[in-house]
Amino acid sequence: MRVALTGASGLIGRRLVAALRDRGDEVVAFSRSPGLGAVVWDPLAAPAPPEALAGCDAVVHLAGENIAQRWTAAAKQRIRASRELGTRNLVAGLRAAEPRPAVLVHASGGDYYAPAGDERVDESRPPGDGFLAQVCVTWEREASAAEPLGVRVTHVRTGPVLDRSGGALQRMLLPFRLGLGGPVAGGRQWFAWIALDDIAGLYLAALDGGEAWAGPVNACAPEPVRNADFAKALGRALHRPAVLPVPALALKALYGDMAHIVTRGVRMVPARATALGYRFRQPELDEALRSALG
Repeated sequence: MRVALTGASGLIGRRLVAALRDRGDEVVAFSRSPGLGAVVWDPLAAPAPPEALAGCDAVVHLAGENIAQRWTAAAKQRIRASRELGTRNLVAGLRAAEPRPAVLVHASGGDYYAPAGDERVDESRPPGDGFLAQVCVTWEREASAAEPLGVRVTHVRTGPVLDRSGGALQRMLLPFRLGLGGPVAGGRQWFAWIALDDIAGLYLAALDGGEAWAGPVNACAPEPVRNADFAKALGRALHRPAVLPVPALALKALYGDMAHIVTRGVRMVPARATALGYRFRQPELDEALRSALG
C-alpha cells in the first residue's frame, strides 16, 4: 500500500510511519518544511499537491495545531483554521488527483462529545457545544467532503495518547516524578486514554478494513478510568505518591479555557472498533503505562 501522511513528525505520526514501513508499505510524508524526502505543503496556504497524492492508495491526515496551549483568541483561531482550512485544502488536492486515493483516515477528537456523567459514550452520541466539540464537527464536515469523490472517509475520535515522549502523559511526568502528582479537580471525571501502539493499530485497521470502517470510530481503551484512578496508576508506575490534589482553579489560572480538557471528561468507549473485531494490544492501564514509560 502507498499511503500519503500529513503530520508525520508528531507523536502519532512517527509511530504510524514506523508501523507502515515495518509491514512493507510506502509512506509519502507531507511537511511544511523541506527535508528527509517529504513533500512540502503548507495546509493553510494552498491545496495539497495533487501530483503527490496521485497514485496513493490512501491518505492519513494528522496535521493540526497543538491544542495543549493557553487558549487566547489567536490560539483558538490557529486551532480552528489548522483543522478547517487545512482539511479543506487536503480535499481540494484529492479532488484534482488522478488516480485518486480511495481512503481518507483523519484525526478527530474525543472532545467531539459533551460530558455525560457516568454514561458510556459511543459513536452514536451527538456532538457537544463547546469550542473543541465544534472544531471537531467542522473538521469532520470538511473531511466528509471527500465522500462525493468516491473516497471512503473514517473519522478517528482520539482520546489522550499515552507516551512519555509527547501528549498528556509527557506533561504529567515531572510533577509526578517529584512526588507532586495527584487527582485533578476532584478526580471523578473520566479519562478515556489509549496506548500509542493501539492508536497506530486502529489507524492501520481503518486503512485496511474497507467500507465497514467508514464514519466515526472512537479511539480509546475499552475501559476508561476516573482521573483519580489514573493518578494512582501513574504513581504506581513511577513508584511515587500521587495524593496531592490539583484544584480546578489552579488549572484555569494556568491554561484558561483549555483547562476544560482536564477538568471535564467523557466516558468514551470504542464501540465500533470492538464490534469490527479490533483486538486491543494494551487494554489494561497498568500495562499501558509500563510500556509508555519503559
